[in-house]
Amino acid sequence: MKTARLEQVYKAELKDKIQKELGVSNVMQVPKITKIVLNIGVKDAVKDGKLLQGIRDVLTLIAGQSAVRTIAHKSIAGFKLREGVAIGVRVTLRNRKMYDFLDKLINVALPGVRDFQGVNAGFDGSGNFNLGITDWLVFPEVDYDKVDQSRGMNVTICTTAETDREAYALLKAFNMPFKEGRAGQVKG
Repeated sequence: MKTARLEQVYKAELKDKIQKELGVSNVMQVPKITKIVLNIGVKDAVKDGKLLQGIRDVLTLIAGQSAVRTIAHKSIAGFKLREGVAIGVRVTLRNRKMYDFLDKLINVALPGVRDFQGVNAGFDGSGNFNLGITDWLVFPEVDYDKVDQSRGMNVTICTTAETDREAYALLKAFNMPFKEGRAGQVKG
């Protein structure tokens, strides 16, 4: 099986660059991306269960892998939500599909956002990065005429980095377009 372009770049060039930048002595301590999780929560799915199938089909197109439904684990009366009801879809990408999606996200989707100024440094304190995309139409697979409405999604990039600073260095090496001046806000 052929390896993804970004995976080859990471192994050939970026790994050594990141190791020098972080001052890590052992090459096995260099952070890497382990998985990417795409998630779409749909509050209207409580009323209309068929709505989720169309969203699932679009997310499957974007990810290149079949998406699964997420269900409510708890009943919440204020939201008219019952336990066991499908409320969203998600897909977890690993290995080649993960690198292919990251390549598409960084080089095609994010530059296609109108008035794009860069992404905020949304790290969780454990080296994982969260990014909210407000419109899924920035992905080239989504046919504008076939979707009923524009939806947003959450992209979580999980890494082996122990600190946010290490995760920032990793994603910056992959050319993640962070907003200028955000590096000082990254903790760790």
